[in-house]
Amino acid sequence: MIKFFMVDVESVTSNIPRSNFQEADLEILADLILESGGILKPLVLKKTGFEQYEVLDGHFEYYSAVRAKEKNPNEGDMVSALIISSENEDVALKQVASLKGIDSSIKPVTPQLETTKLEPRLANLELRLEKHFNDFKSEVIQEKQRIDNQFKELEKLIPQKDEQNNPLKLLNSLEKDELFRKLQRSRIRGAEKLAKDIFDARRKKPKQEFEDYRDVVKSVKNLGDKTILTIIDEWSRS
Repeated sequence: MIKFFMVDVESVTSNIPRSNFQEADLEILADLILESGGILKPLVLKKTGFEQYEVLDGHFEYYSAVRAKEKNPNEGDMVSALIISSENEDVALKQVASLKGIDSSIKPVTPQLETTKLEPRLANLELRLEKHFNDFKSEVIQEKQRIDNQFKELEKLIPQKDEQNNPLKLLNSLEKDELFRKLQRSRIRGAEKLAKDIFDARRKKPKQEFEDYRDVVKSVKNLGDKTILTIIDEWSRS
């Protein structure tokens, strides 16, 4: 005898692996189940124990219902089902096969949803990625502007008349050993290597001197903003 019930999806199992179906297809039907409030096509189940059931037909719908419950446990917990007795199992399967127009011995075919349904989701993903990229690009530009403004403010604080303590002039004039000793006195990490990098970068310039502090940072390998700011601060006061 066949009976119609509302069954808790957690009490149902399937002998067909979930991996047989595309997760994207399951996701789409799960959303539709939640929107409509249930599965339009009841599952065909057989009883295997006390309030325990196994899917005879509707494996794809079953896994979509499982996904719906994963997304919203409050609304996706119950599914409509036709429960058949063990003695009517063969007859019920033949009826299912007849309705499908296929032989009952053929394994269930994974339903294929139209690929066009995925296109809006892909377009939405592209828009989100583009937005994240533009936000990141904007942050980089703002950070560069902040550093430039910081350099300008520091340059205003540097005594322009005291050429001897002008950090940019010192960076453009000191020999490698002198740079090393001055960096070392300023407690700059890796003073010896940094002195060599500054000296080598300066010699590659057309006029063999840096135009400004931003040019120094750009030209000298591994010279960060914090380090050049420390050099400017220390050398301006020494």
